[in-house]
Amino acid sequence: MPSLKDLRNRISTVTATRKITKAMQMVAAAKLRRAQTAAEAARPYADKMSAVLSNLAAGQMSGGGEGASPLIAGTGSEKVHLLVVATAERGLCGAFNSSIVRLARKQARELLAQGKEVKLLTVGKKGYDQLKRDMASRIEERIEFRAVKSVGYAQAEEVSAKIMEMFEAGEFDVCTLYYAAFQSVISQVPTAHQLIPAKFEVSEDPVFYEYEPDENAILDDLLPRNLTVQVFKALLENAASEQGARMAAMDNATRNAGEMIDSLTLSYNRQRQAQITKELIEIISGAEAL
Repeated sequence: MPSLKDLRNRISTVTATRKITKAMQMVAAAKLRRAQTAAEAARPYADKMSAVLSNLAAGQMSGGGEGASPLIAGTGSEKVHLLVVATAERGLCGAFNSSIVRLARKQARELLAQGKEVKLLTVGKKGYDQLKRDMASRIEERIEFRAVKSVGYAQAEEVSAKIMEMFEAGEFDVCTLYYAAFQSVISQVPTAHQLIPAKFEVSEDPVFYEYEPDENAILDDLLPRNLTVQVFKALLENAASEQGARMAAMDNATRNAGEMIDSLTLSYNRQRQAQITKELIEIISGAEAL
């Protein structure tokens, strides 16, 4: 049984830990509001660009896909897959990082079982730390933004530029991005989004427009930009999801610390009471012996 001194030390330690987790919860709540606003503001732009490209792609693919951009039509093969795994730079955010990595690892193993070749591009330190344990040989590149206070379009451009560089060098055929879509503080959904060849929702009765300049010229400019926009959207969703997960995790940690303090305080009081009672009995017994 721990002594009274040990119990006092444990109570003070857990109390200090509770102060830290409470402060982290409040910081995450403040950051969440900004990150959520940024993520929600990026969605309409990304969705509208996808709608425009969907119309353009429908026009190109309606002719059998001849002359279509490789970013839409692909390379004609699905042998080599590049998985871009976007996670956080820091931990203490519950299962946020592990859920994204779990989804990417699951699909990587499925592709390997089908005889496909899998390459990995990690964005964020935590994803790299988890994937290097069993897939270190498949990690082609790692990108980290530890020095960046908040992710922006410049970071999305860096990631998309690396993807385009690898694609133009013929290093992969299909590229899929993994991130966590933000829904609420307690709900972040691990998501897989295929970037190359781009997949668009095509309506059953598409409306075709005449463009100036021609469709190919517009697509040559918009497709690389759309790649950056989709990566940017994913990074913003990740940022909001990370803060939401950290806020929930720190709230649970704070409540657990409170419960532990109550339990330790009860044990301390019981042991102290027992010790006082024992000392009183010894004093009374000694007095009676005299």
